[in-house]
Amino acid sequence: MKEQIYVDERDAAGMEPYHRRVREHRPSAMYDLVRFLMTGSFGALCRVSAIDVQNVPRAGGAIFVPNHFSFIDHFYTGIHLRRKLQFMAKSQLFKPPMDFVFSHGGVFPVMRGKGDDEAFITAQAILERGGVVQMYGEGGRSRDYYPTMAKRGAGQLALTSGMPVVPVALYGSQFLRDVKRHGFPKVTVQYGRPLQFSQIAEPTREQQQAVSDEIFSRVLEMWWGLDAELEPGWRRAERERTGEQPRRTPPEKPAT
Repeated sequence: MKEQIYVDERDAAGMEPYHRRVREHRPSAMYDLVRFLMTGSFGALCRVSAIDVQNVPRAGGAIFVPNHFSFIDHFYTGIHLRRKLQFMAKSQLFKPPMDFVFSHGGVFPVMRGKGDDEAFITAQAILERGGVVQMYGEGGRSRDYYPTMAKRGAGQLALTSGMPVVPVALYGSQFLRDVKRHGFPKVTVQYGRPLQFSQIAEPTREQQQAVSDEIFSRVLEMWWGLDAELEPGWRRAERERTGEQPRRTPPEKPAT
């Protein structure tokens, strides 16, 4: 995988039109067009299936918190839903012509590495009008076959909004990097029961992290259950050949 670039050298003012568009408008027909195209391609190739869709609230603001492996995970989590899923994407992606597709499809930028409050203001606006916001529990993509650790962003949004949180386990998209060797993987999405947290206007960093950890523990519980049932034969054989053991706990945080 290519290294992820976290810092956007552009000024935050350049992101303002994208935020304004998403705050003031619901996703346009662009969302439906992209979903149609993606369903006919990646949706079919990866035979995406969903478990416990009934756990997703049918109306009202809600936050999705999935694990993250692939740049198209947001598509997988929304393919079986009638509700339109909106999410933040790194600001580096907001360049012509794709910035038009993103913003009209309901995607909004986050300037990673800069403590971007505007992204949370936009997320809050979506939730207040009854929309669904997806925020990856790990912040960025995992670099190997296993989920990593929760960042505090999901906890911050859950506490400041007071909206229900749906833990989501995504299994199979980690194998997209092996398409050339093993073909397209089967992707499974499992939706957990919604969690609710008391609203706090200004939660501490510790409170944010504690809630993120609680949410992501539910994600991991579902994910490891899927791994035990759905791990591809080639991956199991690869582990046995190399002596690799499944990593059932996240790597330790680096010392600060």
